[in-house]
Amino acid sequence: MASMDDREKAFENKFAHDEELKFRAMARRNKMLGLWAAEKLGKTGDAAEAYAKEVINSDFEEAGDHDVFRKVRKDFDDAGVDQSDHQIRRTMDELLDQAIEHVQKS
Repeated sequence: MASMDDREKAFENKFAHDEELKFRAMARRNKMLGLWAAEKLGKTGDAAEAYAKEVINSDFEEAGDHDVFRKVRKDFDDAGVDQSDHQIRRTMDELLDQAIEHVQKS
């Protein structure tokens, strides 16, 4: 019975670890996305960092990344930045790949 309990505990620990890595990768992706979008919006320095934090915080509105996409899309539309939905989504995917790689190395 102890063996079964040990396996269950190991599975729970792995799940918790994987979820933490996923959260860290998404937060990192959102920061990089925020900095990318800030550049497109003409923000630099502290304003760019503050905008990146807004993008990170927008991810807590609902499950998935639709909330992050919506924020960037709206901000681009409001500022007249010419980026297609496809370009934004592609950048999100590319940055997520980079974020996962970075989180796995650290």
